[in-house]
Amino acid sequence: MALEKFQVAVLADRLDELLDEVLRRSGGRAPVPAMAPAELADQGPLDLPLDEDFRVGTMALAWDPDTSQVIIEAQEAGESDDDEEDEDDPLADDRPEPAVLRVRISAAAARAFSRRALEVVAAGRPPCPLCGRPLDPDGHICVRLNGHHPGGLTA
Repeated sequence: MALEKFQVAVLADRLDELLDEVLRRSGGRAPVPAMAPAELADQGPLDLPLDEDFRVGTMALAWDPDTSQVIIEAQEAGESDDDEEDEDDPLADDRPEPAVLRVRISAAAARAFSRRALEVVAAGRPPCPLCGRPLDPDGHICVRLNGHHPGGLTA
């Protein structure tokens, strides 16, 4: 599955928030490490080539207290931003169900994933302060400035 950079950052942040909340509500008794265990650190490169089965649209997180695991669910992005079905559309029932990936991981693995994800996101190109798209070394043509480079702005 493929995620946008901002989705990876949000997923990592929300994983940490979920685990911190589990620790808080359990009074520190839940089997959740406060930090990512060093033995789970992953500093290797991504395996290439990347084969994408689907692009992620919606994600959900949950904690399963019975197994002490984090559940991550990622649903395929729809063809349009408006996922509500049109009741007047006779072909609405013919649409294929979106693909869904559900993963169960330990709290320690979730902490390690979160740490690595934030490192990868931080190592990327910085975002434009106006439109959020990645800045190239020469800048970029910003849609918020009608095609002008953000570097030409003065206060």
